[in-house]
Amino acid sequence: MRGFWHALPIDTNAPTPAPPAPDSAAVAPSSAPLISEKDLVGFKYFDAILPLLKRLHGEGCGRDKAHNRTLHFDQYTTLVLVMLFNPIVTSMRGLVQVSSLDKVRKKLGVAPTSLGSFSESVNVFDPQHLVGVIGELSGQLMPLKHDKRLDQLPGLLTLVDGTELTALATLTRHLGDGKDGADNRAIKLHTHFEPLKGVPGRMDLTKATDSEIEHLRSHLLPDRVYVKDRGYACFTLFQDIIDIRSHLVCRIRDNSVFKVIEQRALTAEATAAKVISDEIVQLGSDSKRAELKQPLRLIKIACKPHRKRIRNGRHGPEQGKFLLIVTDLLDLPAEVIALIYRCRWGVEIFFRFFKHVLGCRHLISHRENGIQIQVYMAMIACMLITLWAGRKPTLRTVEMLRLYFAGWASEDELANHIAKLKKEEELAVG
Repeated sequence: MRGFWHALPIDTNAPTPAPPAPDSAAVAPSSAPLISEKDLVGFKYFDAILPLLKRLHGEGCGRDKAHNRTLHFDQYTTLVLVMLFNPIVTSMRGLVQVSSLDKVRKKLGVAPTSLGSFSESVNVFDPQHLVGVIGELSGQLMPLKHDKRLDQLPGLLTLVDGTELTALATLTRHLGDGKDGADNRAIKLHTHFEPLKGVPGRMDLTKATDSEIEHLRSHLLPDRVYVKDRGYACFTLFQDIIDIRSHLVCRIRDNSVFKVIEQRALTAEATAAKVISDEIVQLGSDSKRAELKQPLRLIKIACKPHRKRIRNGRHGPEQGKFLLIVTDLLDLPAEVIALIYRCRWGVEIFFRFFKHVLGCRHLISHRENGIQIQVYMAMIACMLITLWAGRKPTLRTVEMLRLYFAGWASEDELANHIAKLKKEEELAVG
């Protein structure tokens, strides 16, 4: 079995494998009510994405010499979008039922499919073909309302973090080495979130035991400002970011070792932003300083201490009375560095949105390609919401969209809701 989520291209010349058993998600009994055409509305909102997905129609058909495939890649992904936006459709069985409705077939170009075909199809669909679609949608997004001080950054603000997707014991056999250990029962979602657009620019799935630092090192891009928590505090990573002509703003541990080279004076604005000190330092002890070619800037920021109720060693150390933020951005005011790091909370909010609002803790497929396709389609859903609403996805926005897609809210009510949200955001930023 190939490595977990490394997205190797599919060999279209290989012999056709025996039909696999349907996913457990597909064959589970369901007591859900039947879905009718009146339950599905709002298909015109899919106009922005259907032409991009249509290009994928022939992908995965290289071995279909008889031309008898009825469920194509673009149709599969369109059905996944229907599930993400419509609260009535919650399972693979529901999507199979939706594919048989005349309204869906006419509006979305989807052919009726069976449970077995839907489950089997992901074996020939390469998720990496969706990367180009994500890139094109991202290019259509306009910058969201934000603090104008962020406009002076020398690169694209990118929040980096990872989160685990757990509680799926049936995935254990898909995690590469077949071990049945606790560390092997989760998958990790590595995310590069762009807060000025309100959407992720990249999301990769690996085993939960894979290193976040090494994953980031292998996917660095120039002209970025990478914002990271203390789990990414690695001198080699810092130097790699600088060498590739990007920048970093990273929290380091409170007990980090460093040598002060220069003490900078604090402005009134920096003091108001709770900056305690602004220094140029040489990080690390004598044995490790060779890993960094240059000194870095260290900013200490006051914060509210947080003590753990249960000290079980999980989720890192307790929070003290200050944060230590290291950066190579020497010319920006200290209060702007504090603002940049404060943006990091945006990726945590996105993880909650991704899991709880878009419902991506429930997987319609338990196969590698199927899970990655669902993750990519969730990214596309976030971008579509931002394009429709002109603001980053939120719980209230998704709730209103789902009420509309389910036929419980009118188009005027949806438009009024979005207009109200835009006005509130303008007042908050202004």
